[in-house]
Amino acid sequence: MAISKIKTANDLRKAWCDFFTKKNHCIIDSASLIPENDPTVLFTTAGMHPLVPYLMGQKHPNGKRLANVQKCVRTGDIDEVGDHSHCTFFEMLGNWSLGDYFKEQSIEYSFEFLTAVLGFKINQLAVSVFAGDEDAPKDKESAKVWEKLGIPKENIFYLPKANNWWGPAGLTGPCGPDTEIFLDNGLDKCGVNCSPACDCGKYLEIWNNVFMQYNKTTRGEFEPLIQKNVDTGMGLERTLAVLNGVKSVYETDVYENGLKKILELTNLKYGVDVSVDKSIRVVLDHIRTAVFMIGDRQGIVPSNIERGYVLRRLLRRAIRYSKKLKLPSNSLSKIALEFVNKYSVAYPELLDNKQKILQEIDGEESKFARTIFTGLTQFDKLVSYLQGDVISGKAAFKLYDTYGFPLEMTQELANERGLSVHIEDYNKCFLQHQAKSQTGAEQKFKGGLQDNSDATTNLHTATHLLHSALKVVLNDANVNQKGSNITAERLRFDFNFSRPLTDVELSDVQKKVNEAISANVPIECSEMSVEQAKAIGAVGLFSDKYDDKVKVYSMGPFSLEICGGPHAKMTGDLGVFEIIKEQSSSAGVRRIKAVLKNGC
Repeated sequence: MAISKIKTANDLRKAWCDFFTKKNHCIIDSASLIPENDPTVLFTTAGMHPLVPYLMGQKHPNGKRLANVQKCVRTGDIDEVGDHSHCTFFEMLGNWSLGDYFKEQSIEYSFEFLTAVLGFKINQLAVSVFAGDEDAPKDKESAKVWEKLGIPKENIFYLPKANNWWGPAGLTGPCGPDTEIFLDNGLDKCGVNCSPACDCGKYLEIWNNVFMQYNKTTRGEFEPLIQKNVDTGMGLERTLAVLNGVKSVYETDVYENGLKKILELTNLKYGVDVSVDKSIRVVLDHIRTAVFMIGDRQGIVPSNIERGYVLRRLLRRAIRYSKKLKLPSNSLSKIALEFVNKYSVAYPELLDNKQKILQEIDGEESKFARTIFTGLTQFDKLVSYLQGDVISGKAAFKLYDTYGFPLEMTQELANERGLSVHIEDYNKCFLQHQAKSQTGAEQKFKGGLQDNSDATTNLHTATHLLHSALKVVLNDANVNQKGSNITAERLRFDFNFSRPLTDVELSDVQKKVNEAISANVPIECSEMSVEQAKAIGAVGLFSDKYDDKVKVYSMGPFSLEICGGPHAKMTGDLGVFEIIKEQSSSAGVRRIKAVLKNGC
């Protein structure tokens, strides 16, 4: 833990802006959560998003040195929210050089801020730099700067492109090596090769400095850029947690008032029951995100498409978890008000839009409550006319299709009354409905792809085949995806499993995927409800984040999964699948990195 007077979000924002003002940076406002320069994503996910035209060479009206605190939303890890560190909404501290200073000054600024301002000691810091490959040389320059500043050689790690390279955002464009800064929490090394790449928990990433010095051409060559840029990012919430010596971002001041409100409304205790803590964290995260979405200057409201769809599913997930906590009706807007007041100085647009925020959240909570109430009324009516002890599949499907009443709730209520549901007939109704609802319409993908190029699309498609192959080879239906990250060059796939895979198992998994590719079967998409998808055996990775309709992609006998897309048209389009690494991601979670060769 650092010795620092910085304890609150306001303290940290001020310290950041004051520091870079002294370094001749212009402090720019946070941009909207709706990106202006990147149509491939729904939300601003990093501080560099609003600056893309200037990173590409346009002159910024405020000069070549910029810094800010940027509002960001990332929805790829919604299922992870509720742990110690994942947030859907977060603030990113960033500084940029647009063709001005480069590696040496950037690293010096980072080091000075971490040590002189935040109070970290040199022995608490570890860094990684690019190890070099056939595309670009080993980044000895960054390593020398770190060594000059006092970082011991044993705490400077050379890591490959998968760890220390950024971009390009698509198949071509600006890219380059980065140097990442980690806090060493003092744990023993997990082995002789322990490094920030092994995810054993010894090293916590706190800052990333990206050096955009190359342009990847259509020929796959890496040419030096005329304008070399620096793009850095530090997560405010994670940094606050470290500075305060707490394990969870939910124990920092940004969540403090919201947490107190939940405890006041429920008479619960925080830190006693793991399940209760998770529910509280989910409600806090999703309501804070909703406040910023609705309160954004461009404003987002709940709907069934794009950004409104994401907002609606976040609010409905918050509502479901609020029921677990037994929060009184229309409590979510009370929690939202705490966030509006907390952030009103840093983001005055929230205060300007306060009534809109509260009304939209109240309205969505009431609307969802009416859906449940109507379903309960119809269920009671159905049971009153029931002859026997089995609810027909047709009746159960009508509850879902007409009144939005989930099958799981019908089954739960039936069990309470000594009844059962005819699931087989329900599934038949489901499939008939599916046939009428089939669609090939495309939509924006909201998951872990870096872009929607052919390369990332193919690699994303390959993750489905990998997921299925792991279940077969490991003979474990409970092996499920825990996260993924896909660039134009490789896929990274995390899954729950208790031990490292053997060489034989890895070979068999790779073989299974390539067998599916060689079969060259069509990849087909059907639109249906989550309940329907489950009924036909589709794998649902993050089922509680879905709205009323989902897309299910099938690849012959090889894969059947709920997913947002995009996907290749035929499995044969993928090329040759090759696993390049298998390692630990975290306790009980393994990670596979793989590539496609000779593909499109």
